[in-house]
Amino acid sequence: MKVGSLKSVLVAIGVVTSIPALGTFPGGEAREPVKKGKPNIIIIMTDDQGYGELSCYGNPVLKTPELDWLHDNSIRFTDFHVTPMCAPTRGQLLTGVDAARNGAVNVSSGRGLMRTEIPSMAELFSANGYSTGLFGKWHLGDNYPFRPGDRGFDEALWFPSSHISSVPDYWGNDYFDDTYIHNDRREVYKGYCTDVFFDESMQWISECAGEKRPFLAYISTNAPHYPHFAPEKDISDMQQVIDASVFSGLKPGTKNPLIRYLAMIRNIDENVGKLVGFLDEQGLADNTILIFLTDNGSTFGPRYYNAGMRGMKTEMYEGGHRVPLFIRWPAGNFTSPRDMEGLTTVQDILPTLVDLCGIRIADSVKFDGVSLAPVLRGNEKVDGERMVIINYSRMPIGFDYPSPHAPSIVKKDDTGVLWKEWRLLENRGLYNLEKDPMQQENVIGQYPEIAEKMRSYLNRWWTGVRDQVNEPQRVVIGNEKENPILLTACEWMDVFVDQKAQVMKGVRKNSYWEMMVDQAGTYELELRRWPVELDLPIRESIEGGVALPITTARLLISGVRHVDVIAPFTFEGAEQKVEPDDKASVFTVDLEAGPATLHTWFNDKDKNTLCGAYYVYIRRVDI
Repeated sequence: MKVGSLKSVLVAIGVVTSIPALGTFPGGEAREPVKKGKPNIIIIMTDDQGYGELSCYGNPVLKTPELDWLHDNSIRFTDFHVTPMCAPTRGQLLTGVDAARNGAVNVSSGRGLMRTEIPSMAELFSANGYSTGLFGKWHLGDNYPFRPGDRGFDEALWFPSSHISSVPDYWGNDYFDDTYIHNDRREVYKGYCTDVFFDESMQWISECAGEKRPFLAYISTNAPHYPHFAPEKDISDMQQVIDASVFSGLKPGTKNPLIRYLAMIRNIDENVGKLVGFLDEQGLADNTILIFLTDNGSTFGPRYYNAGMRGMKTEMYEGGHRVPLFIRWPAGNFTSPRDMEGLTTVQDILPTLVDLCGIRIADSVKFDGVSLAPVLRGNEKVDGERMVIINYSRMPIGFDYPSPHAPSIVKKDDTGVLWKEWRLLENRGLYNLEKDPMQQENVIGQYPEIAEKMRSYLNRWWTGVRDQVNEPQRVVIGNEKENPILLTACEWMDVFVDQKAQVMKGVRKNSYWEMMVDQAGTYELELRRWPVELDLPIRESIEGGVALPITTARLLISGVRHVDVIAPFTFEGAEQKVEPDDKASVFTVDLEAGPATLHTWFNDKDKNTLCGAYYVYIRRVDI
């Protein structure tokens, strides 16, 4: 992030009264000059790949020779945990702070935005002279001030929301020859998505190395997340492997997606091999910290192989959040490659890198994670008495409108507490992994003293986060950094609409957006059923979709001191008729600066609400 880019929003919401000038790092101290020999960093995070989706961890059908090589040449943390859902894990990785504190507690539903007052990994390293690059999945906010470029990444090639082909993503993306966002502008890239992200990262790394700049590269694949598209060769090879295995008799509804899922991981493995070879060729391998992890548990594990664990993505059982972590740095004076026991978490990675790289940070920067640098160098063991909290908000499936009782509201008793071999899940189940690795027997009645010790830790933690955990973060409209701005149903508060299939079917849901009006002025809001790239009238549909009999569009902006709508306006908002050929219903509004809430409705001829506007394009016209 260019220091100073958040001034208007942070001042407006009272977080700060001023922002340090460019050339300082968070906290206001002088920017750290680049020191010769600073290690480079590459973090590879894959999406929805479980602990068992590696042949080094016993997968019976998938071969991952390149990841196995990395495993064999790294320190491996064998009791390493993330959140069972991707965006919270990513926020914790980039801040070293609990999801409940950093704001990114969900994958959508208005609760996946990382607080701007908490410095990100990219901001901290950029302020210390590093070049910073993101390649692939971001999933911590699609709009200013939450985008990767706003949060410290000098170079960013990414796509919005949770997956390629999500609601905010460019319509028609299918993993091949897609349109991605490159430094906040959409560009077309040739090739398969994972290949593109790795190839572009290596090109950027080569440029950094040529200019002798230390770099932080975050390669965050969308694979093997749904939808399961993979190169044909990988699919064909996995088809043969599965057909010759004990899983040949799986039902087609499981077998065919599994083949494609594993084919995607096969492609990831090949790209990891290409990257390792590239680092060797460029003479970068020795002084590069190379990290591999995944963002949550498997989406297929329980149906074929789950490495001896119960649970999967979104679940609190071990298979939902225990994932691989490999760390390699040949020049880092680490101990020899080996397994490291002891409870560790994704929040530990940033403080570890800060220590390993000698990064200066302000005294005000606090981490919930701990540095593992002494462990990596053999000077200490992981604290055997450590407790770890896992907490995040659940997806509000089934909620058609926002509710204070939606699953996306974070609750204390939805938490997992981890301690040694013990797991206290949702404050009602206690499991001992040594005696019961598959977590089949709830022993909370047999060990009340253990449960109470862990519950006390939970209560102390909750006291520290409860006042802010459900506070929504606001996207900013009217700032020159992003004008116009696109809001989509993906960020409707406490309602889940993030799949294009939902838009195609015209899902009957609605909610609102929390916004911050950056500057007073005249704003134009286009309410649309379809994104602009489809160029479709509101009432029409595409093949496989459903046309909605929309006859009127309604708009209400609440929470601001003064609103003038250049159209009839009542306490119910402004309403316009939708003609058959209208591609958007356009409202022009005068707004004052400050927090605001945007509501939209598409209604039929009887004034029944069909849905909200899935897409709203907002432009400050007097900027």
